[in-house]
Amino acid sequence: GKGGFDFDVRIQLGAGAYVCGEETALISSCEGLRGDPRNRPPFPAQRGYLGKPTSVNNVETLCCVARILELGTGWFASIDSSKSTGTKLLSVSGDCTRRGVYEVPFGTPLAEVLAMCGADDPIAVQVGGPSGEMIGAGDFGRAICFDDLATGGALVVFGAGRDPLEIAAQYLGFFIHESCGYCTPCRVGNVLLKERLDRVRAGRGVAADLDYLAGLAATIRTASRCGLGQSSPNPVLSTLRHYIESMGGKLELVAQFPNRPPVVIEHLGADVTPEHKPAGAGRRVRATA
Repeated sequence: GKGGFDFDVRIQLGAGAYVCGEETALISSCEGLRGDPRNRPPFPAQRGYLGKPTSVNNVETLCCVARILELGTGWFASIDSSKSTGTKLLSVSGDCTRRGVYEVPFGTPLAEVLAMCGADDPIAVQVGGPSGEMIGAGDFGRAICFDDLATGGALVVFGAGRDPLEIAAQYLGFFIHESCGYCTPCRVGNVLLKERLDRVRAGRGVAADLDYLAGLAATIRTASRCGLGQSSPNPVLSTLRHYIESMGGKLELVAQFPNRPPVVIEHLGADVTPEHKPAGAGRRVRATA
């Protein structure tokens, strides 16, 4: 180290605002201001906390740095998959018998994590918290790593009997509550998204609602000011991708038009992660009553 240089580490408990997961909102909160995202540039590395250059990292990253300095890079690199290096802390909750925090090597299949936590016959897992991706049983073989199932660490397990549409609606309600209200796409768009999803859930939807949901979600992601709005439609997009049949079953199709054209999903090209293009993108999906 550098002689004469030392520092203290203080852990500051936040008030629980989800938007403060965005780095500039977190900086504002630390300064005693309302936790609102800031316009960039300037970026925090240029002008951050109290106007000084600031590096924003999470506690998990800083813990890894300490261990790497202690044990060396070779030790850290030996705990890896072919795509990512080190371990990941996973906070597991939901329909499982052993909820808690698990540390697993990167590359661990999601199915193995579900076995650890006692998840019996899950139908879906929300990977990455409210702004993450909901995946179905067919994807439980995917790996926890940066190049596959990238996550900040939150896993929510949903068992048999859960309604994917109700889950997506609950997450949308959360984002509506947590939005700072600064930009229209997030403040208004998520309300419209939830209203249309609730209509489908109530059995009053029409085939065009699938296109509406996908198109509005794409607009919110593109036009929102910060990461909260940009990621808020993810539960809806991933539900559309994995549960088209479930959603189609709740559409009210007019019985006297049995030859009604299939529903066309045109707006799902930009999914939660660019390397996983949705199965519904660019193809026709028939909604059946």
